[in-house]
Amino acid sequence: MILDAGPLLRGEVGRIDIDYMLSPTALDGIVFDTDAHVVGSLTDNAGYMRLRLKAELEYRGECARCLAPVSGVFSLDFERTVVAEGTLTDEQLEEHFDEYVVLDGSMLDVDEQLGEELILGFPNKLLCTEDCPGMCPVCGKPRREGTCSCTTKEIDPRLAVLKTFFDEDKNN
Repeated sequence: MILDAGPLLRGEVGRIDIDYMLSPTALDGIVFDTDAHVVGSLTDNAGYMRLRLKAELEYRGECARCLAPVSGVFSLDFERTVVAEGTLTDEQLEEHFDEYVVLDGSMLDVDEQLGEELILGFPNKLLCTEDCPGMCPVCGKPRREGTCSCTTKEIDPRLAVLKTFFDEDKNN
């Protein structure tokens, strides 16, 4: 969304309310049910402009440990100081990239930075619960459904030959 900050810059209003939908970048294994709903405001306090946004994004995916379906709403708070183009040097903008958004004349485009923050802030792994026990590595049964009959004791393949030695000793 490109926002015209002209009325704010001219002193006609002290606040511009923002409410729109932002299409998120696709992520592997994640389905976004809808676009991100973004609400917030651009305010002017004696020449100090502040952009405050809150984005909410519905998602679906699989638990990283047990592959159970997971869905929810990811919420992100986004705050930046708005500066006019040429106010800060390129070095200052690079050093403080997460603090400022730059006006292009009187126009403000925050979609790129906000979209990037949504992707960077999104969880790397989805979990059905924080303490998800995962799946049995032998049979694949989800451990949250109870224990399976698989043996949990694994023999190191390098020492498997010794097992046959002890089995022969029992038979003699």
